[in-house]
Amino acid sequence: METSVKLYSLSFGNVKTYLFALLFIAGNIALPQLCHLVPMGGQTLLPIYFFTLIAAYKFGFRVGLLTALLSPVINHLLFGMPAAAVLPVLLVKSGLLAGAAALAARYTKKVSLIALLGAILIYQVIGTAFEWAWCGNFFLAVQDFRIGIPGMLIQWFGGYAVLKAISKL
Repeated sequence: METSVKLYSLSFGNVKTYLFALLFIAGNIALPQLCHLVPMGGQTLLPIYFFTLIAAYKFGFRVGLLTALLSPVINHLLFGMPAAAVLPVLLVKSGLLAGAAALAARYTKKVSLIALLGAILIYQVIGTAFEWAWCGNFFLAVQDFRIGIPGMLIQWFGGYAVLKAISKL
């Protein structure tokens, strides 16, 4: 399924870049707090990535990258989650998601379930390889594929629904 959409690639010199990034960062702060009310909610639902996907797909790599890098750091500083030990891996995965989503949007020029799936799989596969190299534990590195499938499905279908809803903005 595909939907035509207005997509942007905002520059760092544009104030809208920072305003949209702040909006998506706020979402990436609130959503994990809600998900952490559920046992294993963060690890299963992967909420810190949701608004990064939307930000990068709709508003381009710069908004996505600001959201990807600042959301986990601010969450860590405010709530201690994610833990400092996993912050580097989470930052790499978030940055990969921002790049993959922005690239998918730029290439397809529309909201597409296939493009969103591609972006999610790219950040997860490359991110998992990085995590394995970082921690040296394959079983830990594939955790998102073992228990995070619901979160990836939420990113995929929920991201599609949100992007479709805001397609004319």
